[in-house]
Amino acid sequence: MLTDQVILVTGGAGFIGSNLITRLLREGRRVVCLDSFNDYYDPAIKRDNVAPHLKEKRYSLIEGDIRDEALVARLFAEHRPEIVVHLAARAGVRGSLKEPALYVDVNERGTAVLLEAARQHKANQFIFGSSSSVYGADSPLPFSTEDTALHPISPYAATKRAGELLCYTFHHLYGLNVLCARFFTVYGPHGRPDMAIYKFTKAMFEGRPISVYGDGTSRRDYTHVDDIVDGLVRSMGREFGYEIINLGRSDTVMLNDLIAIIEREVGGEAKIERLPEQPGDVPATYADIEKSRCLIGFDPKVDIREGVRRFVAWYREAFGLAASSRSQTRSPKAE
Repeated sequence: MLTDQVILVTGGAGFIGSNLITRLLREGRRVVCLDSFNDYYDPAIKRDNVAPHLKEKRYSLIEGDIRDEALVARLFAEHRPEIVVHLAARAGVRGSLKEPALYVDVNERGTAVLLEAARQHKANQFIFGSSSSVYGADSPLPFSTEDTALHPISPYAATKRAGELLCYTFHHLYGLNVLCARFFTVYGPHGRPDMAIYKFTKAMFEGRPISVYGDGTSRRDYTHVDDIVDGLVRSMGREFGYEIINLGRSDTVMLNDLIAIIEREVGGEAKIERLPEQPGDVPATYADIEKSRCLIGFDPKVDIREGVRRFVAWYREAFGLAASSRSQTRSPKAE
């Protein structure tokens, strides 16, 4: 259904953001994308992500940093977004171990700048992209939003939990309508190249070893980006007050099993380099999604075998690989 409601997506050139915007534009929504095109990974990939969107009349791209208060204020004054989907962040556990102060500055101060702008301009809803990493290593499985999540084990996780608390404060003080969505190991087309499924697929096609930290028995709740996007779209326009939900597949997959699934789709055996477990990593993630089912009708559809099949098919097409090819050096082309 067409709507004149303006939706601001921060980090809209990134993985989840660009997939979300594709869905919103397909539905006839008006979208403003704010992205800094930072160098956490190759900005050319993000340029490719937004290229199809630039052709759409209902799309506006603003390049800038969420910490830039003047820029954010101008954006809100000009475009008057009614819904804010805040996905911009410095991402990744390992990066946060190297640059904790940067992660705090971007993820916490940037979120505060956006919350204040949303408050001042009376946005109807603020959706915050959080992470399963907030649960830490001692939360019981499956991870429930009833857990206090007081023991994050990486600076990245701590900044995401802090973002949730900032959101609560703005709800408590000013009545801002907020939903915090905790994402569980998202993968799929246009994925981040630092994530396991992307890295392993790339390495296998290139005939290089894949780095496996630990013995391969760690488990993750891998969630296809289409399901995450569906959860976000289902959340829009609802009056929650303040709520936290999990967006995950609610199905854990052992790392060794994931590698076997990718091997089957790529058509070859992985060369595995075993490395010590990494600080900040948790042994397992597993989403309790009963609350999200009840609140938004969330119902993930894509299991890991189908999801990996779709990803490898996208990867082949994006890099111009024949079914038997095992080499690529180019950036993915825009779809």
